[in-house]
Amino acid sequence: MTTPSTPPHFTVQHPAGYEELVRLAAAEPLTPACDHFYFLRHGQTGRNALRIFQAVDEPLSELGLQQAARAAAVLAGEPIRTLVASDANRALTTAKAVGATLKLVPLESEDLRERHFGDLIGTSSANIDWACAPENGETLASFVERKRGALAAALAEPAPVLVVAHGGTLYVLAALLGVPIGPDVLGNAQPLKFERTGGKWTAYALAQNVDGGGAIA
Repeated sequence: MTTPSTPPHFTVQHPAGYEELVRLAAAEPLTPACDHFYFLRHGQTGRNALRIFQAVDEPLSELGLQQAARAAAVLAGEPIRTLVASDANRALTTAKAVGATLKLVPLESEDLRERHFGDLIGTSSANIDWACAPENGETLASFVERKRGALAAALAEPAPVLVVAHGGTLYVLAALLGVPIGPDVLGNAQPLKFERTGGKWTAYALAQNVDGGGAIA
């Protein structure tokens, strides 16, 4: 039986701008009616591995496809009723792999896409700063607001819901629910379960991803 791991509160080194992301999210927390749901970051891409900002059409790598298949096998044992996914290639491909196993068709959401980094796309994301304001891109405030609405809509679907999206989505989601997150939940194609007990949300991995994670954006 899988048990929740205790999220590391003080030992995790988050990327620059993370505190501002949390501040913006905490200004209007998310209050879903459900008491549990699932989240899956997309499988790895070539630019994840190289730590490069990605465009919306970035495909999964061969490893990413394998990760998606393994995630589908793990999630097959969960009573998921609704699958909502970012329509970005890497997330939707992951969602379709899971959906084929769960016999669910993903509901596509453009608002669940990763943050648009504008002119930074194609450059290194190794020193990502979430508080940056990229030329021709999306501000952090706009990104958090977009994610707040998209996640609220996704979690209003018939429960239990599985959301398939991005690393940035996971950062905002955790901040909206007041959940500390660490490396144990940030990996590519790492199936997570969020649960509310006594008004407090926690998140834990259903199975550890042996391939580790990639660059968040």
